Amino acid sequence: MINVIHTADIHFGVENYGRIDPETGIHTRLLDFNRALNACIDTAIARNVDCFIFSGDAYKTAHPTPTQQRLLTRCFLRLYQHGIPLIIIVGNHDHPLSFGKANALDIFGQFPADGFHVVSKPETIQLQTKNGPLNVVGIPWPTRNNVSLADQHYAKSAEEITDHISQAVGSIIQKMAQDLDPTLPAVLAGHLTVSSGIFSGSEKRAIYGTDPVLLPSQLAIAPFDYVALGHLHRYQNLNPNGYPAVVYAGSPERVDFGERKEDKGFCLVSIHAKGNTTHEFIKTPQRPFIQIEVILNNDSDQTEQIITAIQQQQIQQSVVKVVYRLPAHTKNMVNLKAVHRVLMDAHYVVGIIPHNDIAPRDRRITMQPSMNFKDTVAHYFENKPEHAAQKELLIEKTLQLFEEAQGLEKQES
Repeated sequence: MINVIHTADIHFGVENYGRIDPETGIHTRLLDFNRALNACIDTAIARNVDCFIFSGDAYKTAHPTPTQQRLLTRCFLRLYQHGIPLIIIVGNHDHPLSFGKANALDIFGQFPADGFHVVSKPETIQLQTKNGPLNVVGIPWPTRNNVSLADQHYAKSAEEITDHISQAVGSIIQKMAQDLDPTLPAVLAGHLTVSSGIFSGSEKRAIYGTDPVLLPSQLAIAPFDYVALGHLHRYQNLNPNGYPAVVYAGSPERVDFGERKEDKGFCLVSIHAKGNTTHEFIKTPQRPFIQIEVILNNDSDQTEQIITAIQQQQIQQSVVKVVYRLPAHTKNMVNLKAVHRVLMDAHYVVGIIPHNDIAPRDRRITMQPSMNFKDTVAHYFENKPEHAAQKELLIEKTLQLFEEAQGLEKQES
């Protein structure tokens, strides 16, 4: 049996919702991502896996800081020290998108050591693992630079270029699959957008974006036994009822507050035999993200209501957002200093955010210039449901006052 660890989208450099750690001088969120990636590597070492696949987006940008590079290098060198080959797919965040410039992961391909494979263009890697041969087809993020600059595509629109790239990538995968030995275990690893994939933190499908998009059927083809994807941050299997599984491992740590409800982790893939592969999603240690929502009422102190809701949560070392809703026409009397004192144990407070319920506006009554006074009064009270019980009496009294006013005018004239 061949075992493979599959992860992606660690995004070293995402430093939202944190602070500088006084012991290390490193941002706490960078330490969170480092801890999550090391959890993947700990499992790889403990299980003595045959291969470690990182499917792209190691950094937030293509220009990582020396500190970020040092942490990532330390992580990946642990695999080398335990004889575990590493396949790194270049993602869109790793790519400088400029002709001639190295991507942020190229340095690992320059190491004078076996076991590091950086995929910056489509290629097939033939590994001789501890448990037998394994073919890995690597597909990096498809860039549009070379395509848009080519003469035959110069006048095409962005949509036409995107469609061309999607078709080209699908054809490349099909051709590389045909060239594989169908009797050997094979994995397709790519940093790609699949049409049925769901964006992390939302219910929007990836097809709503502007990326080159492939169909699951273009990836779940023979002789692949597993498709290891990166780019979307939510763990999901896009071919649950077929073979092979088409899997986004997701990010090992929460990248954004919108991901607060999602479990984060990586995949342990087991190729038992050709045509028989399973995978297990394993959670990583994650910093809790908590959103506390409070609907205030007018029966008790506003601040106390919020504090009571906070005290019902385990906020220690968590990233916390408090959202409170005020009834319509209610003045905001919340003591923010008191609320902040209760939140002192939180790792980071995103915000204490008020929302005011908006009272429904009364529909304006429309009058026509052709209407006489009696019809105007009747129309007015028909649109006042609060006066429905006394409508006839009010109309009668209004007409009486109108007649009296007209009589007074005649006397004065």
